[in-house]
Amino acid sequence: MGFLAPHKISKLFRIRGGVHPHDCKTLSADKSIEDLPMPSLLHIPLQQHIGAAAKPAVKRGDHVLKGQLLANSQGMISAPIHAPTSGRVVGVGHYPAHHASGLSVHTITLQPDGKDEWVELSPPADPFTLDPAEIATRVAAAGIVGMGGATFPSAVKLNLRNRYKLHTLVINGAECEPYLTCDDRIMREYSANVIDGIRIMAYALGVENIIIGIENNKPQAQAAMREAATAFPNIQVVGLPMRYPMGSEKHLVQTLTGLETPARGLTADIGIVVHNPATALAVRDALREGKPLVSRVVTVSGGAVSQPRNLRVLIGTKVQDVIDHCEGFNVEPARLISGGPMMGNLLPDTRVPLVKGCNGILALTAKEVSENQESPCIRCASCVQACPCGLLPLEMAANARAGNLDAVTKLGLMDCIACGSCSYVCPAHIPLVQYFNYAKGELASRQRAKHKQDETKRLIEQRNERMEAQERAKKEMMERRKREAAAKKAAAAAKPKQEASA
Repeated sequence: MGFLAPHKISKLFRIRGGVHPHDCKTLSADKSIEDLPMPSLLHIPLQQHIGAAAKPAVKRGDHVLKGQLLANSQGMISAPIHAPTSGRVVGVGHYPAHHASGLSVHTITLQPDGKDEWVELSPPADPFTLDPAEIATRVAAAGIVGMGGATFPSAVKLNLRNRYKLHTLVINGAECEPYLTCDDRIMREYSANVIDGIRIMAYALGVENIIIGIENNKPQAQAAMREAATAFPNIQVVGLPMRYPMGSEKHLVQTLTGLETPARGLTADIGIVVHNPATALAVRDALREGKPLVSRVVTVSGGAVSQPRNLRVLIGTKVQDVIDHCEGFNVEPARLISGGPMMGNLLPDTRVPLVKGCNGILALTAKEVSENQESPCIRCASCVQACPCGLLPLEMAANARAGNLDAVTKLGLMDCIACGSCSYVCPAHIPLVQYFNYAKGELASRQRAKHKQDETKRLIEQRNERMEAQERAKKEMMERRKREAAAKKAAAAAKPKQEASA
């Protein structure tokens, strides 16, 4: 395979493309993690992860304890939802979602009772005595998902040891998006617990080699993690060059190991699993203390925020409650974003609740937001040079605008990671990523329509086969009855002759 664990990393491998946006991290990098005061209401969406939405396990009027199950996972790719605090369920209905559309989604509304009383917790005596599959089961039961923003159920990745020949766990501490500092603070303030969680995940995966990659603009996080990992020679903390999108897991893996993930493949195909420091901390809390995922650390930053902070926030807290704790806006924000400015999602307003995958709330001023008008492409190829995936963004955008989905797919649309590097460098201010996301959405819609058409066709064919079978059975029954009637008639005719001959 070319990279066998464990071995000491002596050099890093250069990846293609990428950009160097101003990181704007000084606004919150030195702000220690604070606990947000208890909000008056929590709106907890049942779809906070990739996969099927959770199914409510409570009803209006129920009293619940902190950590109690609110909604069950549905299927393998799903995650349960737990009560972020103790209180009364005052609604099981719909509430505006944590995405640009602001459309309402299935949500449980909880009114805290102020006691913050935990349900009885049952952690194992020692996670390292458990069967690896049991660790994945407990992580699934705790509702843990990828905390870097991807929100893929973490237990699914921890179960990969039975499907792939794994040799390395990579921890993605790059945090390359501008403004965001929550992972930085987690690694500084909870380094020992993060290392413990990492070791538990490595045990579940059956790997010895652990690499923690942290960008070089976080020297204090690097130092803290190195000190916490001193007793474990199989763990390496590696400084990474400051180059966006270093946090893309495929590019991070290539930088650290020189191994390239196959197109449309997984890093597990080359023996590597990637997790986030915040995910490692959540795994540690689940396996050491029995706690499900009910809160997360969020960076609140941007020029429009009066007091940028890093806050530990209960899942379901409204963005407005978070902003109020940061002393509100000093100017009206030009843009409100969940996540980072490069790959984050626009928020419709501050009513929406925070979810498990939200690592940042950014309120950006007009000066921080580029609102230049789009002009025709000048064929400068800056986007080609910036693309970390080696694609041709200008050609892809032209085909996407023309609605030629087959052509844009052949040009590598599904290999695009939507990092925004091409849009960032475009002198014509063409929103290239928006075109690609639109094309992906259209392809997904086409696939759903085809699936529906195929399913309809299958049902029609089944119906036709069933009707044909019924018709055949009906004919066979009629023929059998005819034969039986004929036999009876022949027997009745033969009876007088037999009696006469007797």
